[in-house]
Amino acid sequence: KAGGPAPRASGCRCATAAAMALAQLPQLWALLDEMAENEPRAYRRLLRQQRDQAARFCAPPEPRLCLRTRPAGIATAPLFINVCGWKRVPAPRAPGEPIPVSAGPLEEASGEGDLYSVIDVAYNPDVLQRGEENPARMEHLVHLTLKFVEQRCSLLLSDSYTIESFKLKGSLETTWQRLRGRQTPAPAPSQSTEKELTLEQLLQSVEGESCSNAPVLLEEESRAQGNTHLIEEISSTEQPERPQTPAYEMITVRDVNEEPLKIELRIKLPKVSSVSECDLRVSKDDIVIEVPEKYRLQLELPEVVDEEKTTAAFNTGSRVLVITAPVPRPET
Repeated sequence: KAGGPAPRASGCRCATAAAMALAQLPQLWALLDEMAENEPRAYRRLLRQQRDQAARFCAPPEPRLCLRTRPAGIATAPLFINVCGWKRVPAPRAPGEPIPVSAGPLEEASGEGDLYSVIDVAYNPDVLQRGEENPARMEHLVHLTLKFVEQRCSLLLSDSYTIESFKLKGSLETTWQRLRGRQTPAPAPSQSTEKELTLEQLLQSVEGESCSNAPVLLEEESRAQGNTHLIEEISSTEQPERPQTPAYEMITVRDVNEEPLKIELRIKLPKVSSVSECDLRVSKDDIVIEVPEKYRLQLELPEVVDEEKTTAAFNTGSRVLVITAPVPRPET
C-alpha cells in the first residue's frame, strides 16, 4: 500500500533462501532414498548423527542461577539476570579464548505489585560447570556477565549484587522465547513439535530462526597483558561450530594364525581433560566417539566385535583415549 513501511531486506533474503531450500527438498529425499536402499548402514548412521545434533540444537536452556542487582541511582527498580546453560551456545575454542554468550532483550515486568527488569544470558553448559567447580572462576564469570549487561543495555549497574535462592525469574518458556529472539511463543519443552506445518508456517519459522539477531563482538574488560576480548556475543540462533575429527590410529591385533583377536583404537583428544566429557557408542561393526562442541569420530570396524566386552581408558597425561574391542571367536 502506498505510503506504508518498506519491507526489511533481511527478511526478504531469509524468506528467499528458505524457499530455495524447500525447492531442493525433492532432490534431497531422492538421495536419502537411494542411500537407504544401497547403503543402509551409512543411512542409519546419518539419521543417528542428525538426530543427536537436532537434540542438542533444539534443547531448551537450563536455568543455573539468578543475579539480582539494580541500575545505579536513587530508588531504581531491581534488575534480575537469568544465567542459563544452553547447548546451542558453543564452548570457547580454547582456554583463554573469548567466552561465547547469547542474550535476550532487557524487559520490564511486574510481580506482586513491584516493578523490575529482567534479562536472560546463556552460556555453554561446560562454562557454567567449570564455574560451579571453581568458586573463583564463577565469581569472575559473574563479573563478566554484569559488565556484559552494562555494555549491551547501556546501563551503569550498582557495585553490589546478590545470587538469589531461586534459579529463574519468570517462566522457562518465556526465557526460551526471549533467547530465541522469537516474537511468537516457543513450544514448551513437554509439547510435541512433530505436527505437520503448512508452507507459510515453515517459511515464517525459518525466517524467524535465521534472522533474529546478528553476531556482535563485545569489547569487554581486558586482561592486564593485552586487549583480548573475554566475551563474544553470538546470534541467538547461530549453529555451533562443527566438531573436529581427531587424529587416531586403529590396528587389528592377531594371533599366530593371523586370526583377529581384538581391535585397538587410539584417539588423540588434546582439548579433553576428563573421560567424563566423552560420549562413546559401540556397536558390533562401528564406533562413535563424541565430545560436545569439540570432537566427533565415527569409524567402521574392520572386524565384528563384542560390544559388551569393549573397554575404554583415557590417559590424562597424553590426552589419548584407548579403546579395546575384542573380536569374538567363531563357534566350533
